[in-house]
Amino acid sequence: MISFFRKFLSSKIGIAVALGFLALIAFAFAAMDVSSSGAFGGVAGGDRVAVVGDEKIDSSELSIAATSALDSARRQNPLMSMPAFLQQGGLNQVLDQLIDRYAISGFAEKYGLRAGDNLVNSEIIAIPAFRGADGNFDEQAYRQALSSQGLSDAIVRADLAGSLLAEQILVPASLGAVMPDKLVSRYAVLLKETRVGSIGLIPSLTFAPQGNPTASQLQAFYTANRGDYIRPERRVIRYASFDGSAIGDAAEPTAAEIAARYERDRQLYADSETRSFSQLIVPTQQAANAIRSRVQSGGSLETAASEAGLAVAKLGPLDSRGMAAQTSVAVAQAAFAAGQNTLAAPARSGLGWHVIRVDNIERVAGRSLAQATPEIAEAIRAEKRRAALSDLTATIEERLEDGEGLAEVARELKLDVATTKPLLATGQIYGSENEAAPPVLAPALKTAFAMDEGEPQLAEVLRGETFLMFEVSDITPSTAAPLAEIREGVIQEWRRAEGSKSAKAAADRVLKRLAGGATLAQAMSQEQQELPPVDAINLSREQLSAQGRQVPAPLALFFSMAQGTAKKLEAPQNAGWFVVDLDNIEPGTIAPNDPKFQQTKRELGQLVAREYADQLRLAMREELGVERNTVAIEAVRKQLIGAN
Repeated sequence: MISFFRKFLSSKIGIAVALGFLALIAFAFAAMDVSSSGAFGGVAGGDRVAVVGDEKIDSSELSIAATSALDSARRQNPLMSMPAFLQQGGLNQVLDQLIDRYAISGFAEKYGLRAGDNLVNSEIIAIPAFRGADGNFDEQAYRQALSSQGLSDAIVRADLAGSLLAEQILVPASLGAVMPDKLVSRYAVLLKETRVGSIGLIPSLTFAPQGNPTASQLQAFYTANRGDYIRPERRVIRYASFDGSAIGDAAEPTAAEIAARYERDRQLYADSETRSFSQLIVPTQQAANAIRSRVQSGGSLETAASEAGLAVAKLGPLDSRGMAAQTSVAVAQAAFAAGQNTLAAPARSGLGWHVIRVDNIERVAGRSLAQATPEIAEAIRAEKRRAALSDLTATIEERLEDGEGLAEVARELKLDVATTKPLLATGQIYGSENEAAPPVLAPALKTAFAMDEGEPQLAEVLRGETFLMFEVSDITPSTAAPLAEIREGVIQEWRRAEGSKSAKAAADRVLKRLAGGATLAQAMSQEQQELPPVDAINLSREQLSAQGRQVPAPLALFFSMAQGTAKKLEAPQNAGWFVVDLDNIEPGTIAPNDPKFQQTKRELGQLVAREYADQLRLAMREELGVERNTVAIEAVRKQLIGAN
């Protein structure tokens, strides 16, 4: 477990993701610093949503944990809203996780298990996100990283300690779990079986009423299915972008500035010479002179080197300073005194005596002030533009922080303020599949969906070049759409739901005919309404697995039924009812050395290990005792969605 965390944090994803992961596993402890602060978001801080043993879980702790869990869910689905999260059972899941964490900690304390400071320190040190440039743990990097994520040292340590305790308790309970071969074979042989039967669909729309519901019927249906009509949060953003043009002529260099820069960097504009060399290094001056004489007598440097068991190395192009840096001043002087395609006089460096041939000489004439002016002017212009933009953005930030409005600042800078249509957190225009927010808003979207209305901020779009002032001018919370706005759609859903009731009755009639000996095709053809044709199924589990996608619900039922049986299954979204008829099961065979047998054994072992851990977790809950306060839990639920 902890090793998995460590490997994850060792990836190159970066410190933001690493700390985001720490924040995720730490959310259960995030409320510790505020749980005793009295009221929290309309829910009294002293209210207890649950008690585990002698430890109490505060309402504020559950509230913060749920908010953190929603933030985590939004990494996968940016449109996830708090109402939708709660509708899907998110609050209960978060509370279960809190109860488990408290149960594990209480159980560990009861039986003398602990995660000491040294053990926690070793885990912190092992996280790459907290290392400095030298690869060692850096206290400053650690503090800065925690601060950027709104975490404290106490929170991180408490969470790591809890994770270490969970590892000490749960891992030994599930370690080495193995399913006996006889049981494995019973499961493995199922992978080889083939099933024959048929599946029919009775669509709801075939039986749907044509007329409209009464007002009371429609209202009752809407109320019962309100969670299906939740709209995501939408925000309108006002913004103005600017770049170097906002500073006007302030970045234009003067003649004096250009001249001063030319004098400062005169060496860059002087005559220059670079050379490329071939060199051979020998230990003594005598050897160097001998090789030089041999080459000057008509041989080549490469041949002389080969005869001596050495190799020639290439250098350059280098100027004299670069050559001196790589060899020595004496070697550079000798090399730059020789002509092209000639050997320089042997000279010594710390490596030995150099025999050098000048392969190429490239000379560049110097440039006058007039010739260098365009290049210097552009460099100074870029520097002054960056400095002026930096000063301007700092001033804008101060003005925004002091309460000045975006429109006022934009007017003074002569910037156009634009307003978006209502946006989703993904950047898509609400109600339009093909429209999205302007690309310039991309760096600000995440912040815009976390800030309050009327609090303008400044963001950098293109580093050092383009900036963005933005604010949220309107927020439409995530809530169910008013019935009046979606009336026609709800009527269609009501018709489908009513049709589903009749389709269910038809499915019961079909099942009755099947029990009387009819085939599925015959049983469905006896309905007054025309139904879709029946699908004949002749499929093995191996073929089903090879499809590599989520198994459709009717097929999942088909492969879980007993031979000679028929069942009905409701289709999602009131689409209708399936009737699944299984005629025959052809058993398969599998040998102990079959790869499928070994794969099944490994998978079942993992399931058994998980079951052991789950059973131990539930046993710890039972031993310590768990009480839930349904009234306080419901109060947290209402507080999270802003209900009274």
